[in-house]
Order: sequence, then structure tokens, then C-alpha cells
Amino acid sequence: MAAPAIAPSILSADFSRLGEEVRAVTAAGADLIHIDVMDGQFVPNLTLGPCVVSALRPHSALPLDVHLMIATPERLSEAFARAGADILTVHAEAVTHLHRTLTFIKSLGVRCGVSLVPSTDAAALEYVMDVVDLILVMTVNPGFGGQEFIPAQLEKIRRIRAMIDASKRNIALEVDGGINAQTARAAVAAGADVLVAGSAVFNGGDYAANIRSLRG
Repeated sequence: MAAPAIAPSILSADFSRLGEEVRAVTAAGADLIHIDVMDGQFVPNLTLGPCVVSALRPHSALPLDVHLMIATPERLSEAFARAGADILTVHAEAVTHLHRTLTFIKSLGVRCGVSLVPSTDAAALEYVMDVVDLILVMTVNPGFGGQEFIPAQLEKIRRIRAMIDASKRNIALEVDGGINAQTARAAVAAGADVLVAGSAVFNGGDYAANIRSLRG
């Protein structure tokens, strides 16, 4: 079983020195930088906009993995692409025309992803498997960091892994929420190949050791 890619979520970083934190996790062995964008509507919290993505872009050559937890994400997709995002992930629950939104994102020259909240069935992906580049399974309810992993999502991860394999396309399967050394192993065993982790990376100060522990 290949070691998973690790995408530190800057939601758990020190916001007073965000550029330094991104440089630190890059040097510590991260594979992507995960940026959670929340609008106070689709989820109750409010976080970052395109200007922050633009400000962080010079601090790492790693892909910027931007998770749009926002209503009608197509309104801001172009701004985030211009700001330097490499991957834009939208929620299936937040768009009316998912296939149209994904193809629009791809037209901007970035990779497109779909995220599912815990209550959304994997069947929501069935008719976008031909276009999507990344699938993000939320293993907590989105909106806040520090929540506990929902074990029932492991079956969804397994099901989506089978869908990806059947598609014969190079689609990343990412898992976000409550990831630590123990839940990371369970998620990878179920089929995940990218793990988003916030506190599990940034707590304690030794980012390299934390990333190694998540890789198993």
C-alpha cells in the first residue's frame, strides 16, 4: 500500500505568520497545501478569500488545494484560479449544475474536485466521474476544525475507491476531518490516497515528525 499524500490544512496554522507556516510545512515534507474557504453561509464559519491565496502563492511551490465550502462557488472560482489555486474543490451540495461547474473550473486551467458532506451518498458522483480530478470525502461535518472522525464514512470511502478504480481515471481520493495517526491508517486502508490534516500536523511544533506519523 503506497504512503498517502499529506495536505496540511492551514486552518490550524498560526494566522499571524501564515507565510512562514506554509514554508515550514513545505520543508517538513507536505505534498499539498490545503486551504479551507468558508463563507458563513454554506458553513457557519468565515475564513479566507482569493487575496490570501495570492499572498501565499510565493511561499510554496506545492499545489494549493483550495476547498470551497461556499454557496454558488462558480461565482468566485475564476478569482481563486487567478490567485494561484492549483485545485478547486466544490461541494456537490452547494451547486445546482455540478457538471457545468466542474467543466467551468477545468476551463480555467486548474484541476477540479468534488466534496461530499457526511450525509451525501457516493451516488452523487456517478455522472461526473468523467470530468472530476479529485474527490474529497468529509469525515466530519464541515465548518470547524478539531472535530472527531465519523467512522461510518469509511464505507463511503471504500465505495468511492471502487468507483474510481472502475473509471480507470487518475482521480485523487482525499479525506478531510478528524485525521490523526490512527484514523489516517483507517482512511488509507479504505482507499484514500490524500489526507488533509490540521491540528495533527500543526500541533506540537515538529511538523516533519507529525507528517511522518500520518504516513504510517
